[in-house]
Amino acid sequence: MSQRVLTTESGAPVADNQNSATAGAGGPLLIQDQHLLEKLARFNRERIPERVVHARGSGAYGYFEVTDDVTGFTRADFLSEVGRRTETFVRFSTVADSLGGADAVRDPRGFALKFYTNEGNYDLVGNNTPVFFIKDPLKFPDFIHSQKRDPFTGRQEPDNVWDFWAHSPESTHQITWLMGDRGIPASYRHMNGFGSHTYRWTNAQDEAFFVKYHFRTNQGVRSLSAEQGAEQVGKDANSHQTDLLQAIERGVNPSWTLHVQVMPAAEAADYRFNPFDVTKVWPHADYPLQRVGRLVLDRNPDNVFAEVEQAAFSPNNFVPGIGPSPDKMLQGRLFAYADAQRYRLGVNHTQLPVNRPKAATVDHYGRDGLHATRYGSRQDKNYEPNSYAGPAQTGQALAAPLAVDGWTGTHEAPAHTKDDDFFQAGELYRLMSADEKDRLVANIAGGLSQVTRDDVIEKNLAHFHAADADYGRRVEEAVRALRED
Repeated sequence: MSQRVLTTESGAPVADNQNSATAGAGGPLLIQDQHLLEKLARFNRERIPERVVHARGSGAYGYFEVTDDVTGFTRADFLSEVGRRTETFVRFSTVADSLGGADAVRDPRGFALKFYTNEGNYDLVGNNTPVFFIKDPLKFPDFIHSQKRDPFTGRQEPDNVWDFWAHSPESTHQITWLMGDRGIPASYRHMNGFGSHTYRWTNAQDEAFFVKYHFRTNQGVRSLSAEQGAEQVGKDANSHQTDLLQAIERGVNPSWTLHVQVMPAAEAADYRFNPFDVTKVWPHADYPLQRVGRLVLDRNPDNVFAEVEQAAFSPNNFVPGIGPSPDKMLQGRLFAYADAQRYRLGVNHTQLPVNRPKAATVDHYGRDGLHATRYGSRQDKNYEPNSYAGPAQTGQALAAPLAVDGWTGTHEAPAHTKDDDFFQAGELYRLMSADEKDRLVANIAGGLSQVTRDDVIEKNLAHFHAADADYGRRVEEAVRALRED
């Protein structure tokens, strides 16, 4: 095999990649050494702003295969035929920590999918929990600020974490999930994934259904205790990345079975819980899981930066037959996710290989901007309407319309019969075994006991008491015992 020639970025051959040009054998460097300047300038720019949340992630390619007929609920083409396969890219991540954090920590996990369908890319951006901490996007920046490093101490502070939760009782359900046995997954392969939000499916007859997505791991759910997680972080901070990479390289391809819960749109208004509140679940007894298909990951990225760090997901990337619900958190994410990627990666991030559609033709009037690679032919116009046979609208909405009424303004969500911030958290607690309850109480008390303000502790204890009397009593006793030590 002939030796490949090292070149500069402009393609010129490099004569010496070991020694910089100098004025004489021991003299100072020369500014005319363009190879040196090019290497240093590129190195200085090799990092882009990390994600504010979900910064630390791993990803893989695979496919989604339809196993069950769901055409009665949606006209999405990639779901239209049993046996249909669609290429996918999946990114898993921790939420609160930075890019340099560890994998085996107590934190929700991002579970983001990109389906490269022939009607365009469909992004489903969820977590490994079916609920979230807050229900209004106006609170999201404050929530994340409370969970990340304090601007003065440079550390994650229990005072900040629990103070925000003390003033946000709707967080009680998600806290019970996070502090329970599934708070530290053993690996990305051994956790479930959820769309978390409610979405809207529309069938060929324009009938609308609200749905929730559940990806159940076929490897079985496995989690780590707090002690096991700390031990794993000490052994390999990249444990989840290592596990996913090595499993796929060995041909042990992880898979998940997708189920959905389906609610006819007409039933939403009178359902006992607000179906668009992301702090709540739909009990399976009300809306059973219905199988849709199978997600398989079978190929690792060739370059983590290019394909995982630059992967851009946005829940506003829908395809015909799928659309948003009135979930306020989802509505906020429809803007925020795409805007975050325009900041991190530029306005043309959709032209990067991992983000651009693979099975659909892109044809629009957007032009120029940083890193533009799509220009069209010299005859193409960059405005619409035009007389030059440019791309035109279809006139067909992606999803069925949603009726709205009332006055504009800042409204609290309408209450349903069972709507409160504590009922479902109590239900989750009562489902746990005695050992699971022991670990849950210990995990909560371990953090809450570090809070320095008594009033913040009391506010949080009131939330656990409201969820379940035994839950609250046990947490209160455990916190007291730890603070007296």
